[in-house]
Amino acid sequence: MYATLIVLAVLWGAATGVLLPRAAYRFSVEPDDPWRDRCPAGHLIGGAAGGWIGTARCPGCEAAGIDVTAPSGTRTDTSTDTSTDTRTDTSTDTSTDAGTDAGTSTHTDTSTRTDAGTSADTSTSTDARTAPAPAPAPAPAHSGPPDASLVRYAPSRLVPLLGALGCGALAAATGPRPELAVWLLLAPVSLLLALVDRNVHRLPDQLTLPLALAAAVLLGLAALVPGGADDGGDGRSWTTALLGGVVLGACYFVLFLINPNGMGFGDVKLALSLGVVLGWYGWAVLFVGACAGFLLGALYGVGLMVLRRAGRKSVIPFGPFMIVGALLGLLLGALSVAP
Repeated sequence: MYATLIVLAVLWGAATGVLLPRAAYRFSVEPDDPWRDRCPAGHLIGGAAGGWIGTARCPGCEAAGIDVTAPSGTRTDTSTDTSTDTRTDTSTDTSTDAGTDAGTSTHTDTSTRTDAGTSADTSTSTDARTAPAPAPAPAPAHSGPPDASLVRYAPSRLVPLLGALGCGALAAATGPRPELAVWLLLAPVSLLLALVDRNVHRLPDQLTLPLALAAAVLLGLAALVPGGADDGGDGRSWTTALLGGVVLGACYFVLFLINPNGMGFGDVKLALSLGVVLGWYGWAVLFVGACAGFLLGALYGVGLMVLRRAGRKSVIPFGPFMIVGALLGLLLGALSVAP
């Protein structure tokens, strides 16, 4: 049964991961813009639940032969000009002038021109100059949020893989305990938030706030199931989960007040749900999961600076690191209470 549970969790994570790129594309907009309802080529996105559920494919683009993998803010021109014009003009002028003082002067001029889209002119001269090669352009720095118009609308192989790995790891660590159902229901929404934050550096309220409420309610239901709470003395507690959400959210809010440019308010709202799920296993797990997010984000930022792809004032999405840190904390907490 244990192996079957893991397989089912992997299939669940992969299946939901197939559907996430469409939702991530629709949510990835500027703060004042409405949710996307059309593909990059302008075709209406249809399907179940008002077009929110489905794969990131556009039948209209596929029928018209449009590259659906191109970003919405770009356009590809595939025209090719194969005309070739080649001209060669070679002239040699040699003259000898003998004066009365027996002086001899010889002048030779040789020039060759070839025009095939590119011309080359070679002449013999004692005053030859070589222009220095231009210096390579530096790598672009991530100084701000990315352009929302560059978000791609296309299927992804990586997202289902991440969903399968995350859900499989949670199932393997948690086992057949009631909270596993909660983790598997919250995992796709968390992955969706990570995708949106990576795309446009935003964590929409329409996802963060329902996620926090769902985490509290679902864990409350799991606590009512026999063996679902700390009736065995293993540290699992719905009360601690609720307090954990309040404490972690308050900590992030203080950080937001101290440095609003370095901490988005969407991170504060995401901290509410992460504090609830981490607090289910106790304060130690909450501390580890929260610190892991900061550590991962710091390592990523330092790596970008070392590669000169970002500066000290560059902005990076912190939501994905918060979610991965919480996942590590959940795995640690689940293993700590395993029988």
